[in-house]
Amino acid sequence: MTRRSFPKAGLLAATALGSAAITFAPAMADTTTTQISSIEKQIHALEGQLNHMKHDLSARGEEVKAARTEAATASRQAREAEERMGPVRYDASGRPLPPGPLSAPPGYIYSGSGSPYMNTANYPAYVPSGPKLKQGQFAVGGVRVTLGGFIEAAGIYRTRNETADISSSFNTGIPYPQSPNYAQGEFRGTARQSRFSLLAEGNPDDHTTLSAYYETDFNSSGVTSNSNESNSYTLRTRQLFAQYARSDLDFLVLGGQAWSLLTMSKAGMAGRSEDLPSVIDAQYVPGFVWTRNVGLRVVKGFNHDKIDVGVSVESPQDSYSQTATSLPGATLNTTNAGLGGNGSTLNSLATYSTEYAPDVIAKVTADPGRGHYELFGVARFLHDRESVVGSGVNNTVLAGGGGAGMTFPIIPKVLDFRGSFMAGEGIGRYGSAQLADATIARNGAPQPLPEVMALAGLTLHATKALDFYTYVGTEQITHREAYSIGKNNYGYGNPRYSNVGCDVELSTGTCTANTSGVVQGTIGTWWKFLHGSYGTMQTGMQYSYTKKSIFSGVGGDPSTNENIVMFSFRYYPFQ
Repeated sequence: MTRRSFPKAGLLAATALGSAAITFAPAMADTTTTQISSIEKQIHALEGQLNHMKHDLSARGEEVKAARTEAATASRQAREAEERMGPVRYDASGRPLPPGPLSAPPGYIYSGSGSPYMNTANYPAYVPSGPKLKQGQFAVGGVRVTLGGFIEAAGIYRTRNETADISSSFNTGIPYPQSPNYAQGEFRGTARQSRFSLLAEGNPDDHTTLSAYYETDFNSSGVTSNSNESNSYTLRTRQLFAQYARSDLDFLVLGGQAWSLLTMSKAGMAGRSEDLPSVIDAQYVPGFVWTRNVGLRVVKGFNHDKIDVGVSVESPQDSYSQTATSLPGATLNTTNAGLGGNGSTLNSLATYSTEYAPDVIAKVTADPGRGHYELFGVARFLHDRESVVGSGVNNTVLAGGGGAGMTFPIIPKVLDFRGSFMAGEGIGRYGSAQLADATIARNGAPQPLPEVMALAGLTLHATKALDFYTYVGTEQITHREAYSIGKNNYGYGNPRYSNVGCDVELSTGTCTANTSGVVQGTIGTWWKFLHGSYGTMQTGMQYSYTKKSIFSGVGGDPSTNENIVMFSFRYYPFQ
């Protein structure tokens, strides 16, 4: 209704009343027909005015409806802008600062001038607009970069001197009484587990994520490294890989140096999803299945990644027992020292086995909604050459094994259980205790050692800031692989090997000590005493007891043990 409608309505009412008054006034002399005709004209005029009023009211309603729709759209756009760029900011005088870039339709980016929108096909590394960048993130063009890592000051005390740093040696490092180190403890302070990581991610479209990940620490040594004054230890690569992932196809490909596909994961099989024990020790716990090495991994998911199937090929490496070096009349080539020069960058102080094919790993995971479950297997190809003067023969033996693992929230967000096991032959490299993979068979070929490894653990989340954990793990070579030819003894765990010198300090007697198994129990805690936008600062303590046993021989089967206490003080600035 317009403002001029009200005078018209008043006029019509006055006219109608006036007409009625004239009609019934005794002084009027009009005929009845004339009166009726006049009244009809007034009624028609009134109906016209009423119809006009209805039209004005309808137009007013449409204007109100359009205004409400415009207000709702503006409110939605304001919420979206706040999600992307935070609330509106104001300058010192109270005036709002200019807004940031507007959102664009899917597949496009805003040109910065209001229009037009530009197709992202011209920007292959474009990251679609979304929530604000998280802590420790920044953008470089269309690539989102996430920083990670921590600084650690750690203290280590061992009752037996392993001459080790933050990574304990659960097998060969624990001395027997024959060595003075058995009666000497060791304390070391270290910052070498301090870590830095960088993750770069790009999204060519709504379903594809390209990522590259680099992670490094200082837990390695060069030939000049020492602990005398400058602690000149070297930077090393922990992980360095690229990953292509398609969410619409439940599919990914990973290539580079990463945790082995055999390593337990929290969910699925993507890179950076590993579920590692919570311990301070950089060698983790006996029974934990893992390596970090170069490989190529392909994973296909089903039912939105509730089931994943993966296959990887990974760089091989074998360790042979110290008693597997030769046979009568033949020379065996199982490992070689790195050249360390002349164009080679392998370590001249390390040995490298002679495989000619990668380890092949297959894995199936299930994530039904509560817990994570795995089945896995590995095939290995142990290889050596048996040479005599003028000729020789290559030997290749199939080895490997399989196992299963699970993580399960006994009380969700309060008490978690994890367990895993693996059994097979020639699988020692995949265990934290690093038992031997193989010895030499009677025919000169590699003889894989039968082994089983298992780990179980509980983690209690007492509060948001305080966790307690405990693990029990073991790695056992289940039986001897040994034989004798005349007076010469060969293989692993041969009962004719001498252990007579193991229990006597500085004994000149032999201590062959082929390890039969390692068992460890571990308890520890982490306290995150500061956590916020400034990062996380936490401290932790760990105690472990390890027992190492050997196969019996001449002189019996003495054992040894190790008690380790570790302390950690860490700052995670980006989380």
